[in-house]
Amino acid sequence: MRFGAAVLRSYESPFAVEEVILNAGPADGEILVKIAGCGMCRTDLAVRRSAGRSPLPAVLGHEGSGIVVETGGPGTGLSVGDHVVLSFDSCGHCRNCMGAAPAYCDSFASLNLFGGRKENATRFTDVAGGALAPRWFGQSSFAEYAMVPARNVVRVDPSLPIELLGPLGCGFLTGAGAVFNSFGVSPGDTLAVFGAGAVGLAAVMAATAGGAVTVAVDRHPERLAFAERFHAIPLNAASAGLPDRIQQLTDGGAQYALDTTGSAQLINDALRALRPTGHLGLVARLHTALPLEPGTLDRGRRISHLCEGDAVPGLLIPRLTGLWQAGRFPFDQLIRTYPLADINEAERDCDAGRVVKPVLLPEGRAP
Repeated sequence: MRFGAAVLRSYESPFAVEEVILNAGPADGEILVKIAGCGMCRTDLAVRRSAGRSPLPAVLGHEGSGIVVETGGPGTGLSVGDHVVLSFDSCGHCRNCMGAAPAYCDSFASLNLFGGRKENATRFTDVAGGALAPRWFGQSSFAEYAMVPARNVVRVDPSLPIELLGPLGCGFLTGAGAVFNSFGVSPGDTLAVFGAGAVGLAAVMAATAGGAVTVAVDRHPERLAFAERFHAIPLNAASAGLPDRIQQLTDGGAQYALDTTGSAQLINDALRALRPTGHLGLVARLHTALPLEPGTLDRGRRISHLCEGDAVPGLLIPRLTGLWQAGRFPFDQLIRTYPLADINEAERDCDAGRVVKPVLLPEGRAP
């Protein structure tokens, strides 16, 4: 089977849309999905800075959505024609997977970040027969088709706009999951979100849906305008006395804070903005030591790293689509679509902050 895909051949080169070859159909437990759309996540772009840890050449993309065209047998629980959202890969049998914490799978890094599943890897090649890294996040969905383990997949209502749903499998899932799962936000709770990108704005929308009072911190006025539209109190990151301002706005300090920036200064500001026993969650991967200022962890405050919003995708994604249908999680307002052929333009716009969530469409721009 031959189809188009965006291939990254080196850490410095642009993506190239090429013909690739899948030399066999789905194995047991797999499905073949015709991709309707795929979100571009900063984790995809971070491959350029991965210092050789992510093997190239590769087809990236891990926020895919589409329609099942072939299954590897009845054991997948899916049928041809099903509309599906693709999420992260996990082994399914380690202690954390068995404990409903697949984001903390013992094999998460190897399955998702460092090359993917090795089974049947050689069946995915370029037209010259050169191997492509086996399935980024179990998907490699910057492409017209993706071969996916069935456990990665969540079936969705076919009346939903399938081409826009892919980011629910990672970016939007991470922000909303932090609110609903990691923090368990309830009506009247207070939350400070640092970084109003795709993850941060998903957290803002989820917090609003959950009845929380939310402050959103960012340095881009257009991102703060989105946050305000979603009923958060906008606050510029350059504001003097940022922790004190947040404490005033949240009546003595936020119960929860979410940092999506990885900035040491903002992480320290977030800790200072918490009330006693408050919880700060980090979603960005830190690549250097994190210096914590004296007093930031006093009085029961705590800090933890959150992966994929502590989500079970099969539970959270239907919750988010239900909220969207009710007008309470308007994630589509954050999306700009691009033809797959314009993937390098989408990357430039994402890097420059001109778009919150690019979504690539293999068959062209949505009407």
